[in-house]
Amino acid sequence: MTLARTFKNHSRTFATLAVGVAAGAVVAGGGLALADTSAPTSDKQITNMTDEVNQIKAYYGDTVDANGEHWASSSSNYAIQVYGIEAKAEKYLAQKIKHDHSGRRAIVLDVDDTALSTYNYELETTFVYNAASNAQYIATKNFPAVFGMNDLANWAKAQGYTVFYITGRPESQRADTVRQLSSQGFPDADDAHLFLKNKANPPAYLSNCATPTTWTCSTVDYKSGTRAHLEALGYTITANFGDQFSDLNGGYSEQTYKLPNPMYFLP
Repeated sequence: MTLARTFKNHSRTFATLAVGVAAGAVVAGGGLALADTSAPTSDKQITNMTDEVNQIKAYYGDTVDANGEHWASSSSNYAIQVYGIEAKAEKYLAQKIKHDHSGRRAIVLDVDDTALSTYNYELETTFVYNAASNAQYIATKNFPAVFGMNDLANWAKAQGYTVFYITGRPESQRADTVRQLSSQGFPDADDAHLFLKNKANPPAYLSNCATPTTWTCSTVDYKSGTRAHLEALGYTITANFGDQFSDLNGGYSEQTYKLPNPMYFLP
């Protein structure tokens, strides 16, 4: 049974949620990222944070286990929206691979909130990123797969695609990231297919914005530069999946798929 058949009943359209404080949104990495420079002139223009969090919990179908851990529900509006995106991606990937059996086609997945869901961590920290707590969580716990993404990745692998992962996580989290991806059954979850930010020893293909003493790469610079490197190795990136537009911008992919994430914004 294909993913498209599995997800065919999940075709509802949902309004996009946006977490914001005035004109800003909470950013993984600290602080607020302002969507524009205008300041509200009245409190009535600002969404109440308690109401905003409750909306996010409802969208993800928040459930609490016996240990007080929060998890998203597979029947939530979030999950249904993700299933619909995956079904479209599967159809596209099937068409592309049909007449190309070169073994050089690939898909690229971001990790956090594309391959793996950070919902539980975000709830624990009330959507305020802290590098130390995030590193501790990654080192000691496994994030669950974003609904259906491990199935889609395995299906793509079976069709002949190579699966690569490009994440903004630091190089120091390589082993834990491989462990987390492997725990959820993702294919190609190994060092050869995983790219992380290595600011201390950046790769030569990022020399336009990174040296061993200076890192000026934006997220778009880093991720598009890494995709360009994969293309230079002979791969055609058929589809690129991310929960942030900065995961997708910059080219070097035939198609992009934006997964929903109302919890934070990364420029």
